[in-house]
Amino acid sequence: MEPATFGSRLSNSLLYLDAVEVSFDGYRALRGLSLVLEPGEMRAIVGPNGAGKTTMMDVITGKTRPDVGDVLFEGRVALTEMDEAQIANLGIGRKFQKPTVFESHTVEDNIMLALKADRGVVASLFWRHNAAEREAIDRILHITRLAPHAQRPAAELSHGQKQWLEIGMLLAQDPKLLLVDEPVAGMTDAETVETARLLREIARDHSVVVVEHDMEFVRALDCKVTVLHEGAVLAEGTLDQVSANERVIEVYLGR
Repeated sequence: MEPATFGSRLSNSLLYLDAVEVSFDGYRALRGLSLVLEPGEMRAIVGPNGAGKTTMMDVITGKTRPDVGDVLFEGRVALTEMDEAQIANLGIGRKFQKPTVFESHTVEDNIMLALKADRGVVASLFWRHNAAEREAIDRILHITRLAPHAQRPAAELSHGQKQWLEIGMLLAQDPKLLLVDEPVAGMTDAETVETARLLREIARDHSVVVVEHDMEFVRALDCKVTVLHEGAVLAEGTLDQVSANERVIEVYLGR
């Protein structure tokens, strides 16, 4: 890549990974992984088991430090020099595959707790929110399709609704980048359709990276797709483009 092009792409990026390598006891989980995410972009990350998807997310969030390579946020902040809490405070939020919510609290209280994460659980529950916070909570309830369930204990929600609630709790922290790991695993068909709509709506105002195996769901996201294989990018493009790639068919999709 020409230096001028390189500099432009880096400075305009939200997330920039270049030649990232990670090894665990001799196993190379990432082998020169390079990826660029633009501000406001939604990207689907797919690939076979062991392709490096989770390790990539761990590197971005500071859970794993790479052996070599650059990981930059907003073109200038070196994530490799920061810990998990510092990275979260920058505006990078991660949702794991299994939802983690406060099941004994209502849906609304879960979102309020996330909105007031700096005050602690007890202080947050007794805090009287102002008009702006009330508006934020109502907006998140609407986006996540949980407004009709605002006063229900989270324990009563379906698996899919708990996934939406956890996404809502991430939104309450107003991250610049959301990392979402297999959001539709275990969902009904109807919940899967709604989740695609939900993420497309969120992507209007946030950058989103979705790791997923469900190709129909990825198609519904209608975004650029990156295929990982053996710790590196195998192909990138629309779902139709990567699905037609012979190497992708061979190592992931099958014939």
